[in-house]
Amino acid sequence: MRTALSTSARALALAACLGCGAAQAAGMGAAEARHFLVRTGFEASPERIEAVARLTRREAVEDALQATRLAPRQPAPQWAGDWERPGRIRQMGADERQAFRRQLIARSLELKGWWLDEMVGTDSPLTERMTLFWHNHFTSSLQKVRSPVLMYRQNLTLRRDAFGSFAVLLHEIARDPAMLVYLDTARNRRGEPNENFARELMELFTLGEGHYREQDVKEAARAFTGWSIDPATGEFVFRPRMHDDGTKTVLGHTGDLGGDEVLDILLARPETARFIAAKLWREFVSPAPASDAERAELERVALTFRETGYSIKAALRELLMTDAFWAPANRGVLVKSPADLVVGTLRQFRVGYSDPLPFVLTLRQLGEDLFAPPNVRGWPGGEAWIDSKTLLAREQFLERLTRVDEARMAGAAMRPADDPERPMAGRVMRAMLDIRFSAADWMKSLDGREGLMPAVLLPLPPVNPAPGGDGMARVRALLADPVYQLK
Repeated sequence: MRTALSTSARALALAACLGCGAAQAAGMGAAEARHFLVRTGFEASPERIEAVARLTRREAVEDALQATRLAPRQPAPQWAGDWERPGRIRQMGADERQAFRRQLIARSLELKGWWLDEMVGTDSPLTERMTLFWHNHFTSSLQKVRSPVLMYRQNLTLRRDAFGSFAVLLHEIARDPAMLVYLDTARNRRGEPNENFARELMELFTLGEGHYREQDVKEAARAFTGWSIDPATGEFVFRPRMHDDGTKTVLGHTGDLGGDEVLDILLARPETARFIAAKLWREFVSPAPASDAERAELERVALTFRETGYSIKAALRELLMTDAFWAPANRGVLVKSPADLVVGTLRQFRVGYSDPLPFVLTLRQLGEDLFAPPNVRGWPGGEAWIDSKTLLAREQFLERLTRVDEARMAGAAMRPADDPERPMAGRVMRAMLDIRFSAADWMKSLDGREGLMPAVLLPLPPVNPAPGGDGMARVRALLADPVYQLK
């Protein structure tokens, strides 16, 4: 129940703010508030725009960083503690193995739906955005790991450490069982070193290309021998008899180096702070610094990151307070990821649903299959999100979502029965019929002032003029506008 302002007064205040300049003594104003909310979360509701508009930039940044979570808000999947010994899987007969595969598919979909639900319902969207950022940095995939249990555990680690110390997170991920499987560290042993993890550790997780030699990779791989998984628990275990305890030289450091020593050597290099800071810049600011002033700001972020012992929260605070982050020239320059588009739309319009499966499958169709990045480099992002196929799929998703009421009325008497040959199709159809989208409810926060819609929903003026007609027609037109694909 609203008590501070009447609906009409709230709408008038929002209208005034959306048209005002950036610098205000009482706060940042609605235009900057919308930009901040979309970049640090998934959407900017009229109510949140109004609240954040009263804050200064620093107050908004501090509030977002203080509201972060260490754990998901919803309970774990029921099977999260069901670790299956690899040896038992190898001993299964044909029928049992087929049943296990079906279970793996079902649990994988449930895990993806579990995370999508967390993103849609979280009270800290920045937490889920950073969890997704680290998932795409420290890449692992269900397609190779083949264990929803291990991928669920990794997701908890990424969320718990999302704003902590990158140094701690790096050490934890190096021991993470899903990572041990994904990059073959569990098969790395004395006399037969596997270089996959050592190579990606340097190229993709810390230094970046061009800052190490091939010999450094070979020596580092020896340091991680003996890092393995306990088959009884699925937890990390160190096997001394498989470890190469000989002398190694990595990036000029010589000694009986183990995996932890190699990680610390990489953390001591300034290239690591610069590499991570640049990825954070691409996530929150722009595809790349566009001027000497912006390059200097990025270097400041990297320096803060390193000088604070790799505090992720400190680096984000510095980044979100740069002039570049707030610059009007950097609004609408980032392409929404599929998660931005799907989760942001669901949150913006408070879409109701009983089963997340249709949205999980939409993310896959749009190119961002949760827990299944395409390769160790992760999703490239940026303009790579959009091509002729995915753009059409994005438009179709938004069109279908805004017409679910029509589809439900048409299909109310045709709810599909279970088909043992196509169980997934029936489930998707039933889930689609249970989706609730109400633009009318959303527009109440604007008190019918439909002229505010573009400023709330879009980062820039629309390309196409809004049509006449009812509010739903205007909503559809704005969601169909190319600018809605940007943030």
